[in-house]
Amino acid sequence: MTTATMDRRRAYAGPAILSWGFRPFFLFGALWAAVAMAMWLAWIVGGAAPPGRFAPVDWHVHELLWGWLAAIFAGFLLTAIPNWTGRLPVMGAPLAGLAGLWLLGRAAVLLSEALPPALVAAGALAAPVALLAVAGREIVAGRAWRNLPVLGLVALHAAGGALFHWEAASGGLAVGGYGARLGIASAVGMVLLIGGRITPSFTRNWLARRAPGPLPAPMGRFDAAALLLAAVALTAWTAAPGAPASGWLTLAAGLAHCARLARWAGWRTLAEPMVTVLHAGYGFAALGMLLTAWAILGDAPPVAGLHAWTAGAAGVMTLAVMTRASLGHTGRALTAGAGVSVLYLAAILGALARILAAFQPAQLWLTHAAAALWIVAFGGFVALYWRVLTAPKPR
Repeated sequence: MTTATMDRRRAYAGPAILSWGFRPFFLFGALWAAVAMAMWLAWIVGGAAPPGRFAPVDWHVHELLWGWLAAIFAGFLLTAIPNWTGRLPVMGAPLAGLAGLWLLGRAAVLLSEALPPALVAAGALAAPVALLAVAGREIVAGRAWRNLPVLGLVALHAAGGALFHWEAASGGLAVGGYGARLGIASAVGMVLLIGGRITPSFTRNWLARRAPGPLPAPMGRFDAAALLLAAVALTAWTAAPGAPASGWLTLAAGLAHCARLARWAGWRTLAEPMVTVLHAGYGFAALGMLLTAWAILGDAPPVAGLHAWTAGAAGVMTLAVMTRASLGHTGRALTAGAGVSVLYLAAILGALARILAAFQPAQLWLTHAAAALWIVAFGGFVALYWRVLTAPKPR
């Protein structure tokens, strides 16, 4: 940031929770992740369907993709963009307005039984569209052209939400439609793009302070080719999820990203879970591609790959980013204590349990355990980080 921008940043005297985008969105997003999963668990165990006009499975998909995940996207972008552009971060009343729009979306979906579908969609999409407008303004004004692909993924995610609402209002389940697939594909794309930047970077920084040994390979043509291949594969899967060509493309992309991950020396980071978890999150994205290819070309259940992407890649990577960014931007040490390590373990085990449950549908305890571990991971984040996110930065 410029000196003038830093001076304006230091002059902020409002509530601490509105001083950075990560504060309200990580806190409320994690809280909603735990609450929404508890509501889903109550339905699959006892039949207590979530309120509103959505079918329970549609509600579950919507509130995780465009409720929890959209909040984490917002928190990350509103915190990262000032570093990309050198401009003042969104804070105070404008940040409160964005958070209010996100809360409006949750209320619109919960009250959807009493509202016209168009009004529900407008309420649910208000926050993603506003985030897109704010992020676009900042990136363009800061001439941060390198980050336009990130803006494109945010736009695709919002478009997926709009399409999901249109498909839900047209009758039947929207969970298997284009909107849900576009929402998932854009989320995976964000993990591959952003996770592909921060995982080797943070790994290199941590390893460089320790004993000599292999360091992550620098970004090069192989990485660019792997990202391009993933973009083609995810586009094909979104458009034609059962086509053999989609299967071969996702297989090739999965293998390419396994190779990409292997180039980052993740095996050397086991002493610091806050670094290792980034590799785990990225690994789930590659695993999701391989499982999706198996589902298309073989006989694996499609839901296995979907949950590797959502519960695994998105769940684990967002938890990794939330814990690290919250500590770093409040001046605390970037290391995982016992409590944070438990959160990571719960998220990883929960994702693995949900993937295994897809292959063993009769073993309902696996699905229940996966939901419970998710609640532990994100509910635990709220418990451990409440003070970090709501109190002023330590001096």
